[in-house]
This record gives sequence, C-alpha cells and structure tokens, in this order.
Amino acid sequence: MRVRFIKIIVAAFFLYLPFQSGAWGLLGHRIVGQIAQNHLNGRAKKAIAGILGNESVAMVANYADFLKSDSNYKYLDAWHYINFETGLSYQALQDYLKVDTIADAYTRLTFLTSELKRKDLEQEKKVLYLKLLIHIAGDVHQPMHSTAAGDRGGNDIKVQWFSQPTNLHSVWDTNLIESQELSYTEYAAALDHVTAAELADLQKQPLSRWLYDSYVVSDQLRADIKQPNQRLSYDYNFRYLKTLNEQLLKGGIHLAGLLNEIFG
Repeated sequence: MRVRFIKIIVAAFFLYLPFQSGAWGLLGHRIVGQIAQNHLNGRAKKAIAGILGNESVAMVANYADFLKSDSNYKYLDAWHYINFETGLSYQALQDYLKVDTIADAYTRLTFLTSELKRKDLEQEKKVLYLKLLIHIAGDVHQPMHSTAAGDRGGNDIKVQWFSQPTNLHSVWDTNLIESQELSYTEYAAALDHVTAAELADLQKQPLSRWLYDSYVVSDQLRADIKQPNQRLSYDYNFRYLKTLNEQLLKGGIHLAGLLNEIFG
C-alpha cells in the first residue's frame, strides 16, 4: 500500500509541474513534438535517434519543465520566454533581436542550435541541449511566451475558465487544448495536413518570424480581455480554436525545419 501511495504522489508531481512552470502543458508540447517528428528528414531522424535512443521528440518535449524542479537548473527559467516593448513592428522586433544579449528564448535557441551543430559536442550535452531546444521551440509558439512585458506573460491577467478562476496564460497553456478532449497523437493527426508548398514556406521562416507572429497574437488576446475575472467559455473556444491550432501546427513544423537544418 505504501509503495502504491508513493507512486501516485510521484506521478501527480510530474503531471503538475508543466502547468505551474508556464509553458504549453504536457499535451501541447507533445502535439508540437509529434508534428515535428512527422516532418523530420532521414538524416535528422537518424541523428536524433542516436542522441535520444528510444525516446521520441514528443516524449522528451516536456523535459525542460520537469528539469526546473531541480534547483541546480533554476537559471533555465528565463530560457522559456521572451518579452518585448509594446507596439513593435516586425522590423523593430528584428532590430531588437540583433542586439539582444540577455538569457531569453531567442538567445538560448540560437545558442542551442549552434552547439548542436558542433561535431565535437559531448553526448551528455547533446542529450540535454536537444531536449531543451525541442521544448523552447514549442514554448515560443504559445502566444504568452513571446509577448509584451508587464503582466508576466498573462499570468497577472485574472480570468475565469467557465467557472474556474485562472489566468490568461494558463488558458493558453492548457485549458483550451484540454477542452478539445483529444490525445496528443489524435490532435497531431487532426492538425497535420499541410501541402508541400505550405510546409516549405513555413520551414523557411526565421526564428524572428516565429516570435513576431506569437507577439501579434498575444496583443490580440490581451485586447479581448475587457474586465478583471472575465468569464471565458464556449464562445472563447469557438473564436480562438483556429488560432490555437495554427500555433500548434506552426510550432511542430518550425521545430522540424530547425532539426532538419541542424542534423540534415
């Protein structure tokens, strides 16, 4: 009985972590990871298998959130998001990124990409860096992770999801996705229907475009909250499901393109 109780507590702990750490929840990251897996080229598949072994991209996609429970990795917290000034054009955002030197999702993804291209990178670092890159690339497609500063990525914007008190960040982390009542494989299969031309176009987009598209969406989401504790329910799901699905799909395809570039 005691062993069973401990197993339940441990399982609950790991299920709880992603929702508190501020990213796509377990489901969202795995959807992005599964879509990415679908679009890896042969060389990338082989290289990734050599690093991750039997673990798939989807199954390691939440590792960076689990890792944050270890105090030795507290410094990773800032790697999961990037904040900007309000009202930036795409050109202004690009100009900012050219001089960005702080630890944030942009500079860390750039660092991880560069490191993973190294032929002499030791295996232990390859495993860690690949898992971090997979996660953070997913993170920046959650609109509240590439956003204007001031409200902690929507965590300070209090709303109700149906009758449950929460915040705008959590709605986009988990509530909207879980409301569709699909497994990550079912959700990925439902979304992943792009033409060859669409695939090629999305995979040509630079990281700055990923960030700007999320930034624009996040502005729209804030503007839609008119009052504190605003109730969001069926109508919100109806209006934003397409946006949610587009962000998840783009996250997976962008990630695949990045992995193909690194390992292909």
